Amino acid sequence: MEIRELRSFIRVARAGSLSRAAAELYVAQPALSRQIAKLEAEIGVPLFVRHGRGVRMTAAGARLLERAEMITHLLNETTEEVRASADEERGHLAVGLPPTMSVLIGAELTREFRTQWPNVSLHVREGLSTSLQEWVMDRRVDLAVVYNQPPLEAFQIQPLYSEPMMLIGPPGDGGGSRSYHIRDLANTPLILPGMPHSNRLLVEQAAAQHGVRLRVALEVDSVALTKQLVKSGEGYSILAYIAVQQEIASGELIAHRIERPSIRSSVAVTTLRDTSASRFALAWIELLQRHLKRFLALAPWGAEVQWMGVPLEK
Repeated sequence: MEIRELRSFIRVARAGSLSRAAAELYVAQPALSRQIAKLEAEIGVPLFVRHGRGVRMTAAGARLLERAEMITHLLNETTEEVRASADEERGHLAVGLPPTMSVLIGAELTREFRTQWPNVSLHVREGLSTSLQEWVMDRRVDLAVVYNQPPLEAFQIQPLYSEPMMLIGPPGDGGGSRSYHIRDLANTPLILPGMPHSNRLLVEQAAAQHGVRLRVALEVDSVALTKQLVKSGEGYSILAYIAVQQEIASGELIAHRIERPSIRSSVAVTTLRDTSASRFALAWIELLQRHLKRFLALAPWGAEVQWMGVPLEK
């Protein structure tokens, strides 16, 4: 018994005529008659009584009509649900990542997201936190990973983790890594991003709270250029460990602790408060958290990372 035969049977039963049903189905009447005859042979009982004006259902035919309509309705409903589910998996997601995070986990994160959501159009944008905030506000991205996000009313902020900022110096600086106090920064030539960069705001706020006036020798917004300048001895910078971990491991730069007090950089996912996150955005955030936990748990400074909400997995 085929679904095509059941649909033909339903059309004949409703039309009360083989010729009329054949016209509605756009098939030849002999072909439709053969389908009905085949169905009757499979079931083993007549379904119609033929008469001069058309056909009339038998009791068996009436019972089959009831079941056939249920079957075809269920099949149509299932088809629509599957099609709707497939449509739901299609869409667009635009995300923003800071340069350091983009380099360290961006490729793995993007690859896994595309594996899970192959029909979603994904746009990954890279930028500084100030630019990322603007893109979220302008709806150019659905969400962004932002350093030191200020608590603005328009944003929904989901904190991820925090880590201490380090004073970064050139190799061979003063015999190796050591500790600095906030007040020591007043006499240290610094290479910092310009205002209102989030890192600059964070450092300036910490210095102001302790009555320290920073000695800013250069303003550079590029982390890559800042690291090159520090390597060449143009000054020091204050960066999160994650931004310089490769250079520290290779001995190209040295990280000095800032203590009493430490300066901690926070990382958060920022979205618009008045916009509900799509299922794609929620999936991206879940993958982001998983990759960050895995990466930071294996990092040399992982013990100093404070994950907000869930402890780091090892």
